[in-house]
Order: sequence, then structure tokens, then C-alpha cells
Amino acid sequence: MSINTQNDRTDETLTVVTRFENGFNARNLDATMADMTEDAVFEHVAPPGKSIGRFEGRDAVRAVFASLDEHFPNFDLRATEIFAQGDRATCRWEIEWDGPDGGRAHARGVDVFRMRDGMIAEKLTYMTL
Repeated sequence: MSINTQNDRTDETLTVVTRFENGFNARNLDATMADMTEDAVFEHVAPPGKSIGRFEGRDAVRAVFASLDEHFPNFDLRATEIFAQGDRATCRWEIEWDGPDGGRAHARGVDVFRMRDGMIAEKLTYMTL
């Protein structure tokens, strides 16, 4: 396989995904959504008892992101590794939140991104406790 580095968007993809993840953890919805296309898709696959679904369109995705503190109270999400090739990226992350027993709950996950025209067109999230 050959890669044309003149048309390679890897650096741009890394910049956008890193900014997105930082904005997401800071709960800056305006900044987070500014990096997503109007027809963005978000899919979340999680263990039983957590939110699971497919959401299409910027408004639907924003509503889900806005509700995350309801599902993961006082969450703190840390990207542990982000890598990209062209218009694809993957982010490994860890999240902690206030658990129902009063302690901190913990999970790990992976986001898989597909970019279009310098924006996030698709974010697929896979999570394990």
C-alpha cells in the first residue's frame, strides 16, 4: 500500500480529534459540536445498564453529549492515546464518575472517528467497565 503524503490529512485529523476530546472533557459543547458535521453520526456501545444507541444529526448528537452527566455524574474523561491515518482516528480513553455506591466508578473505552472535509462525520464509541 502506498500513501500520498501530499494529500495525507493525518496531522489535521489529529488536531481536530485532540481538540474535540479536550472540549468534550471540559464540557464545552459549543467547541465540541463545532468540530462535527451537520449530519454527524454518534454510536455508543456500552455494557448493559448504560446508554446504547445510534444518533444522527448535530442536534441529536449534541443532546446525547449534553446528557452525559446524567449517566456519568461528575465524569472525568482522559484521552490516553490518540492516533490517526488520513481521515481516520482512534482515541483510547479512561473515564471516572461518581458511582451509585458513593465511590468513583471507572471504565475504559475507544472512540473510532471518520473525518470529512476536516470535521468529524462519525464517532463510534466502545466502552467496557
